[in-house]
Amino acid sequence: MNQSQPLSQPLTQPEFVTSFRFFSRFSFWIQLLLGIVSGIALLFAMFSRNMTEPTNNAGIGFGIFLAVVGMLLLCFRIFWDFRYRLLGRRLQAANPQFHPNKENMIQTLRIGLISSLVGLLIAFLASEETVAVILAKTLSQPQGIATYTPDAVIRSLDIFVTLANVNMIGAHLCGTVTSLGLLNWVED
Repeated sequence: MNQSQPLSQPLTQPEFVTSFRFFSRFSFWIQLLLGIVSGIALLFAMFSRNMTEPTNNAGIGFGIFLAVVGMLLLCFRIFWDFRYRLLGRRLQAANPQFHPNKENMIQTLRIGLISSLVGLLIAFLASEETVAVILAKTLSQPQGIATYTPDAVIRSLDIFVTLANVNMIGAHLCGTVTSLGLLNWVED
């Protein structure tokens, strides 16, 4: 009992390659699916904003800007996950000459991790900002009285921006967890 033993044994080369390929493929598809949902919601938000009368609320415009930046980072991250899949194929090659070296894999995983963390931060800030705008609109309405002030009405635009940001948080979180897990396996 006094001897410290690792909770899990290090993965063998074939187990590592199989796990690397599975998790990179899983992460790619999850991020792609959440990215598509975010992109569609963001497009609806941008088109509904252009088709309606302009509002005096600059907060939702900044939320859309942050969502677009988060979406661009998510697109980069999806591309980077595709690169993980290519690394997995190279690791599975019969000729060891084609295998990527450990430093190259660690650098690739770190770039993916950093891009996911930055995207997670931006998507979080964007969702916080849009939720604050929605809350401000809700609180500006007198309770129990049906009044109509155009600046205080919660529109579908507000909800679409929030939906896009929440899905981007999920996608970037998936990328972060995948990169951290794979980086941990590579460094063992």
